[in-house]
Amino acid sequence: MLWAASKPRTSMGHDPGMPMIFAATFFSRLRLLAATALAWAALTPAAMAAAPFEDTIAQRSMACTACHGAQGRAGPDGYYPRLAGKPAAYLYKQLLNFRDGRRHYGLMTQLVEPLSDAYLMEIAQYFSGLQLPYPAPLPPTVPAGVLRQGRQLVLQGDAARRVPACVSCHGQGMTGVLPDTPGLLGLPRDYLNAQLGAWKTGQRRGQAPDCMKEVVDRLSLDDINAAASWLAAQPLPANTRPAASRPAPAAGAVAIPCAGAAPSALKAKP
Repeated sequence: MLWAASKPRTSMGHDPGMPMIFAATFFSRLRLLAATALAWAALTPAAMAAAPFEDTIAQRSMACTACHGAQGRAGPDGYYPRLAGKPAAYLYKQLLNFRDGRRHYGLMTQLVEPLSDAYLMEIAQYFSGLQLPYPAPLPPTVPAGVLRQGRQLVLQGDAARRVPACVSCHGQGMTGVLPDTPGLLGLPRDYLNAQLGAWKTGQRRGQAPDCMKEVVDRLSLDDINAAASWLAAQPLPANTRPAASRPAPAAGAVAIPCAGAAPSALKAKP
């Protein structure tokens, strides 16, 4: 029935490629319906009775928590990242990137495509304001030499290849920097590997100038795995909030231009 609703079946005979398009639409809509069903499933009868519908941003954002976990704490499978506590301007930029085609995940694109900039910013500010504890990191499963390589790249970079240290942008505590740089801790190794790999293959892009693309292009796949493995094994500091400013650059540090937050992302929440 969903297939028929998306397009009259009589039009399928005019183009041999159309069945594939309809199939893609059909399964895409199934995924969207499944995510919505998961969000509603979280509302047990008891929970619904205790929390009547109020049309708040918290209730409307439950469509996000179906994948990203309760209150945006992260999905259980290591693929859907934590949203809670990330800088609002960073979350806003990523929502724009999904909507405008710089990041590619069909379900996310369908969810945000009809939303205005102001509404995307409201969602970003909601999740940014949730300061929640992080779970303990999982123990590393890679050799000690891989962890040493990752630590070197994260804390010091590689001057010979003009690779800046991760902390030079993401903060000395690696919890992010205001207004729009995310933290690197509290993310699973698989997620970090997937995102860095997506930059390397061009499946993920940022607004120009895209500094992450430049950095990742200078790293090998072994480098990426080493940095992701070391980061995923690090405990969170007592203060997990993003830093107010980046650390002072070290002598001879590599500087790479990077797009800043969009002006509308810097406006205070009304």
